[in-house]
Amino acid sequence: MAPPPPAKDYAALVRALARPDGESEWVEFKLAFANPKDIGKYISALANSAVLNEQPYGYLLWGVEDGTGKLIGTKFDPHSAKKGNEPLENWLLRLLEPKINFSFHAVEEDGARIVLAEIERARSKPVQFDGMRHIRIGSVTRPLQQLPERERALWRAFDQTPFEQRAINGGGMDAGKAIQALDSLAYFKLLQLPAMQDPLLTAKALLADGMLESTLSADWNITNQGAILLADDLRSFPNLQRKAVRVIQYDGKSKVVAAREQVFHRGYAVGFNSLIDYIATLIPTQEVFGRALREDIPKFPILAVRELVANMLVHQDFAVTGAGPMVEIFSDRIEITNPGESLIEPARLIDAPPRTRNEAMAAFMRRVGICEERGTGIDKAMLAIELAQLPAPLFETPPGATRITLFARRELKNMSRADRIRAAYQHACLRYVMGEKTTNATLRDRFGVSSANSAVVSRILRDALEVGVIVMKDKTAGPRNRAYLPYWVAPTANGTEDFI
Repeated sequence: MAPPPPAKDYAALVRALARPDGESEWVEFKLAFANPKDIGKYISALANSAVLNEQPYGYLLWGVEDGTGKLIGTKFDPHSAKKGNEPLENWLLRLLEPKINFSFHAVEEDGARIVLAEIERARSKPVQFDGMRHIRIGSVTRPLQQLPERERALWRAFDQTPFEQRAINGGGMDAGKAIQALDSLAYFKLLQLPAMQDPLLTAKALLADGMLESTLSADWNITNQGAILLADDLRSFPNLQRKAVRVIQYDGKSKVVAAREQVFHRGYAVGFNSLIDYIATLIPTQEVFGRALREDIPKFPILAVRELVANMLVHQDFAVTGAGPMVEIFSDRIEITNPGESLIEPARLIDAPPRTRNEAMAAFMRRVGICEERGTGIDKAMLAIELAQLPAPLFETPPGATRITLFARRELKNMSRADRIRAAYQHACLRYVMGEKTTNATLRDRFGVSSANSAVVSRILRDALEVGVIVMKDKTAGPRNRAYLPYWVAPTANGTEDFI
């Protein structure tokens, strides 16, 4: 069972917000105001204005006097309030689009009962209530459509604020509680640094790495990056619990019967080795006979699986809700799927410079040795696959996702024409990025074909040329001297590559 989210000191937050100049574009004071429709408009406006003001939350406080910040108190009870026969919170959430987290909290401060609504900032697009988007101008709430400059600025802000830097619910804690929600000991171990005993110094170290942020009330928020990489348990963070990695092993080649399923709830960085170790135990083996002994070896090279799983974690699109990274293991293949379509064309994943939506997260994963620098993880995986003489992996982008499928070994005669052409193309890509040429001989080695059967490989190369995935380096070269390039390398008239 997941531990409860870290407690938040809302009384301290009220004290920090309730000032004479406390009202702003992301903070609103009210006394007995409780009109449900207007509350919905405020939630929309404060969520959107928090983005423009670079705040993780907007706040609506009842029982605080505007202009003085004096704590008057209120009788408003959001938990018993209704709109018609529907509880107020349910009604508000139903009319908000996209759905965001907001919560009501009642605190006693200086003998006054104060109600605070904490409203998560908009994530990837403006929040609307009942079909209308709102924004704050100073302390005034206006329809966003009436303020085109603000609307443009808001969209620019969504593009400029990465997912990793946004604060997550459960923030506003003291240093001890903040680092308790994260595995700070594992963090220092990953960095090969001695652990700090002082909670404040530990929090400052995590702050420097973008895992925490300091708050208005001198407390600490956990960022998305901190939670997704270092969480002891992602179920403590409702917004991220669906991003835990699922590993499913099936009986046979179909999804009809699942033999095992495990969800890894630890943060990606602190739980990565355990994840890979578990996958390794599920990978089916095949019997191989040596000169004197026989041994069982995995059907899929662990190195390739490791690199592709790391790639899956780093390059997923966290804006895709309701889905998380998944590894599915069959008797004849492994499917590795992450939310979000690849930023790179699948055909260019081997050679293209790395691009990721999650730059800070990728940088940390590289620093601790989980990911490769400069996108060479895919190259390492491909090299391991070729050395094991496995069929070429399949890179796909089904709607809203990216999937890489690794196939168990098959004899060349059992591979389809598409499988052979894909292997020839990927071989040419890999050889090119390694600064080497592709020939009939290198492709024979890749498939494990003897020189006596070079005609078989020649047919594969002809098929690949025919469909246009490779080109000849020099069309004037004789059959024995022919070399091949991926289609995206333009040969010049004298037969040398144009590297421009």
